[in-house]
Amino acid sequence: MKPVLPGSTIGVLGSGQLGRMFTIAARRMGYRVHTLSPDEDTPTGQVADLEIQAQYDDLEAVRSFAGRVDVVTFEFENVPADTAAAAESRAPVRPAGEVLHITQHRLREKQYLAKHGFPVAAFGSVNSLAELEAALHRTGTPAILKSAGFGYDGKGQYPISHFEDAAAAWSKLGQEGVVEERIDFECELSVVAARAQDGQFVDYGAVRNHHVHGILDCTWAPAGVPPEVAREAVHIARGVLDHLQVVGVLCVEFFLTRGGKLLINELAPRPHNSGHFTIDACVTSQFEQQLRAVCGLPLGDTSMLRPAAMVNLLGELWQHGEPNWAAALAHSEAKLHLYGKLAPRPGRKMGHITAVAGTAAEAAAKAVAARASL
Repeated sequence: MKPVLPGSTIGVLGSGQLGRMFTIAARRMGYRVHTLSPDEDTPTGQVADLEIQAQYDDLEAVRSFAGRVDVVTFEFENVPADTAAAAESRAPVRPAGEVLHITQHRLREKQYLAKHGFPVAAFGSVNSLAELEAALHRTGTPAILKSAGFGYDGKGQYPISHFEDAAAAWSKLGQEGVVEERIDFECELSVVAARAQDGQFVDYGAVRNHHVHGILDCTWAPAGVPPEVAREAVHIARGVLDHLQVVGVLCVEFFLTRGGKLLINELAPRPHNSGHFTIDACVTSQFEQQLRAVCGLPLGDTSMLRPAAMVNLLGELWQHGEPNWAAALAHSEAKLHLYGKLAPRPGRKMGHITAVAGTAAEAAAKAVAARASL
């Protein structure tokens, strides 16, 4: 494909923190950025050249938006597939709308991965209590019932400890879902990687993630798992990006079972929370990498300059007023990233802190200490 060179305009569907950090990387390299979402004064819009407020199902507005840019990408996967198709009628969309269509729906994603031989936990499609009970006979318990579409950060998930809990879980979901075997895992890992249209592939290695209430709390990079496990995670991730023909960045999230087996939990076809450390710790950040990939430029060096860790800053930190930013920044090794969101809410990602050190564990201790001082 013909490269989209600096001075061109990038369109971003979505306007959250991922788009904000992407836009900062793009502006630094001389690009203009337009963003479209239903909201205004957004994290992305605050730093973009142009912010368009429109509903995603306003396809004429989407087509007009795409007609004014050179290439379109997205910053979260819950943009409707019809929106991506409308944009594709006026400009290249990368990753392609088909990638979005598969990864925004848990059941389609599981079925795709299983069909192509990628390791996933036992799962079943659920549209009724009877189907849930039948699926539980196959997956066993404990299990987790999840909404099929538009879920993130633990939302739309209901644990089923015993078969008798099925009715209560179904009453809470009440829509198309997927039930999955609950994995007894040693840890959660992820691999953020990028792929160019010509098949060039780069990755940031396996990192370790710790979640609290379904929301990522801390990432350690590197993961500190046996080298063969880290290599296998990258190998699987490359297979996923190649099968999907991704042009852009994609994160593969894994469970590492106590038996040492890697199972794919889910895919995210864009930069990922667990890759935020790359801004401060790598030669090329995941956001610059996304830009390079969607613009048809050579991918950048992913070398990690020092081990790193990242901790999220959630809305709870504001419950007693403005956090003490000076206290956090008194930890001179801490890097503060705030997203410009207007209203803090419990569980809402408002920013993150990154630290680097001699080991990932040391970096995590520094990042946690800086957050605690808030």
